Amino acid sequence: MIFKTLGRYFLVRYLVTTFWFFLGVISIVFLVDFSETASRLGGLPGYTVSLGLTMTAVRLPLILQQTVPFIALFVGMTTLIGLNRRYELVIARAAGISVWQFMAPFVLGALFVGLMTMLVLNPIAAWGQRQAQSIEADLRGDPSYRKTLSIPWLRQISGRDDVIIGANTVLDNGMTLANPVFIHFDSHGDIILRQDAATAKLENGYWLLNAVVERRPGEIPEHKDSVQVRTNLKQDFVAERLTQPETIAFYDLSKRIAIARSFGISTKALETQFHFLLSQPFLLVAMTLIAATVSLKFSRFNQSRSVILGGIVSGFVLYVVTVLVKAFGSSGVVPPFVATWIPVIVALALGATMLLHQEDG
Repeated sequence: MIFKTLGRYFLVRYLVTTFWFFLGVISIVFLVDFSETASRLGGLPGYTVSLGLTMTAVRLPLILQQTVPFIALFVGMTTLIGLNRRYELVIARAAGISVWQFMAPFVLGALFVGLMTMLVLNPIAAWGQRQAQSIEADLRGDPSYRKTLSIPWLRQISGRDDVIIGANTVLDNGMTLANPVFIHFDSHGDIILRQDAATAKLENGYWLLNAVVERRPGEIPEHKDSVQVRTNLKQDFVAERLTQPETIAFYDLSKRIAIARSFGISTKALETQFHFLLSQPFLLVAMTLIAATVSLKFSRFNQSRSVILGGIVSGFVLYVVTVLVKAFGSSGVVPPFVATWIPVIVALALGATMLLHQEDG
């Protein structure tokens, strides 16, 4: 009975501290991202303060999702150091409660936060990222503000037409491309036509390009209101080929992986994202164990600064390694399952080993 009451108390303390950390991070991220958005898009026609606030609001869940591991690390350290300074952990130890018992509520709290991140925050972040891309694509409708293409190029061969397609942003689940570029080749591989458009919409059997500038070798550029480019591509194929994994909700990833495989498209990035999200709860548990290794030593007034710094550095290194290996998994250098789970498993094992060494010798 005593342990159940104490466990609930520790769990509530952990979740309350997590709430306040989330609130503080949200406030800081909102201000920073709004300032960055204003400086980046403030010169575009049609930009307003309200539009900037909207973009920041819809982008906030994605940025917040990336900070969750650090929040878990600092929440664990803050809560445990606070309990230590008030002798509450000392009393728990004196009552015969082992470190593994009073750490259980913190581990459960980290698992809960990780599950909420995976099941609630991620779908909202994916939706918000799509909305932010759509808003920015509308603002950048003027060709003079076109950005460098950052998504994969797409090649279509329809009859004698050989066309390579790129775009600034993919909208409407692959149905619309913002600021697309269509480069046409002849049978000898020479460029015969380049089409730059404001938007390109995938219709039944053709692309509908709007506000088009056509350039042919040795000729003056020609402006057209709309142009149709024949295609044999399907919406699902375009969506799987061009859509960023970060804009796909966790619930849809399995279906999108199956669709991509049916088209023969590489699923490494999608699989890596899927396993990365699955491993999030355990990554937060690893961060909590790392926090415990530097916070459980009793100190009434001052915790060792070097120990706390070591915990922060360890958590940062774990996060960097996780992101780095995730990039390897997305590119196919490392199998997605290995890329996402091995760093988490190693961190869990190291955290548990260090606690065993500190507490049980």
